[in-house]
Amino acid sequence: METAIQIQNVWKIFGNNSKEALDAIQNKNISKQEALEKYNSVIGVSDVSFNVNKGEIFCVMGLSGSGKSTLVRHINRLLEPTSGKILINNQDVMQFDKDSLQELRNKKIGMVFQNFALMPHRSVLDNIAMPLEIRGVSKNDRLDEANKILNIVELQGWGNKYAHELSGGMQQRVGLARALAADPDFLLMDEPFSALDPLIRRQLQSEFIKLSKKMKKTTVFITHDLDEAVRVGHRIAIMRDGMVVQIGTPEEIVVNPADEYVADFVKGISRLKVVQAKTIMKSIKEYENKFGKLDDNNELVNENEVLSKLIEISVTKDKPIIVTNKNNEKIGFISQSDLLKAVVEGNENE
Repeated sequence: METAIQIQNVWKIFGNNSKEALDAIQNKNISKQEALEKYNSVIGVSDVSFNVNKGEIFCVMGLSGSGKSTLVRHINRLLEPTSGKILINNQDVMQFDKDSLQELRNKKIGMVFQNFALMPHRSVLDNIAMPLEIRGVSKNDRLDEANKILNIVELQGWGNKYAHELSGGMQQRVGLARALAADPDFLLMDEPFSALDPLIRRQLQSEFIKLSKKMKKTTVFITHDLDEAVRVGHRIAIMRDGMVVQIGTPEEIVVNPADEYVADFVKGISRLKVVQAKTIMKSIKEYENKFGKLDDNNELVNENEVLSKLIEISVTKDKPIIVTNKNNEKIGFISQSDLLKAVVEGNENE
């Protein structure tokens, strides 16, 4: 997979003595508390490294104060790291001059915040068109583009309204539309749906997932909600005290938590939502040894199908389910006892 964003050994230490504090942390192994007491410095991000693939939705999550929002603001240099490298499409963002950095923010990266930050004196269309206005695009062209984006976020007919006339969910759609208007390569989303009611939030999550498949934007998505991360993200990084403690797919993190902190975090997530067919299947050879040659009466499922769907299928079928890959090749099978074992193991770990 092609790498779009690289975060390499990034540190962020707040305070006038940040360089001295970093040196003491790295060379004298002082604690977070000692950094505060001796250097009046607060560790926001602690030696974080990860890659984000092109077109991926990469979720960064953790409790309040874990450093996730601080981290995302380094990608477009709204915050300057104390140490480390940030590469976007293999270009070192830390080496950008003022003009290059402005172009990165105006053309390459769109940002969506938790608070909608809409201009109250501007109409919905004018709010969406703002990035293009900053870019110097003519009024007719930017309003045409804003109208297209308005349709994509399903707000047709609302272009002449103002922010106070919209619900919270609609305002957040406008915020997303504004980020998309400049057709950026990257989206940075900082808890974009957390201020919304649960039902509206779930609807927007669904629409965002659908939109992401269509537009294929590389996205770093900040959230404190594991359900949201599991639903939205291709991979998840879990942060604690400024550090990344585990990175993996939702399934990897739920099934194999790295430590007790992660295990506590994922305790409430049902394996039914994340465990996939390819994880619990057995080989076709084992099927043939046990049941004989495959026939056309077995139900076929994709290797990425989740446990809840497999159970639903199994209820109406006496025969094992056959698992196929993306090329529709038969690569394994799952029996009802395999499904039962997968569910029981999950209950034992809770």
